[in-house]
Amino acid sequence: MTRVKGGLMAQKRRRNILAEAKGYRFGRSKKKRQAREAIYHAQLHAFAHRKDKKADFRRLWTLRIKAALLPHKIKYSRFIKILKDNNIEIDRKILSSLAKDEPRIFDQIIKIINQ
Repeated sequence: MTRVKGGLMAQKRRRNILAEAKGYRFGRSKKKRQAREAIYHAQLHAFAHRKDKKADFRRLWTLRIKAALLPHKIKYSRFIKILKDNNIEIDRKILSSLAKDEPRIFDQIIKIINQ
């Protein structure tokens, strides 16, 4: 059986790994073994933090709504319950942006639920 060195495929594999590790610091962008390890960890963290980002934004929206409710002396949980009872289906993201960017409209929503 003839000997196959696999030089071309090894080159392509190395080139692809190093291309993916472009911009990493030190040996992680120049050495195949370190680059492969760095890519592995980067992908792990990227997956986990994509999930965390969703929770972080939901927390931010809650805080913004809560801050907008403080002058009206309404608790956040009570506000959400009243919205559900009145069948007002505005999600937290929209409520948050209204509270931040359009406080007059947010105040009108509060007047509607207080009636």
